[in-house]
Amino acid sequence: MQTEKSEQVRSVAADTRGKHRISAELKRLEQETRFLEEELDQLEKMDAASSACKEILSIVETRPDPLLPTTNGPTNPSWDRWFEGPPDKTGCRCWIL
Repeated sequence: MQTEKSEQVRSVAADTRGKHRISAELKRLEQETRFLEEELDQLEKMDAASSACKEILSIVETRPDPLLPTTNGPTNPSWDRWFEGPPDKTGCRCWIL
């Protein structure tokens, strides 16, 4: 008789802990779903990414790059001779040109 009562007490205690764990897990899942619903609401209120990308692209294309110097022509005209072909191509024997 004592063993039956002690087993019932143990099963009730184990059941209470199980209920508490299930309740805590359920509350955590409900909180996570609320956060996800709020995030979805924020995403629905945002503009389309393509319109934002077009706006940024138009701004970037109209402004010069501050890290690159702006030159209207070659800074040293004598350097152009290195990038031009030879004046007389018939006398050139290089395979590249």
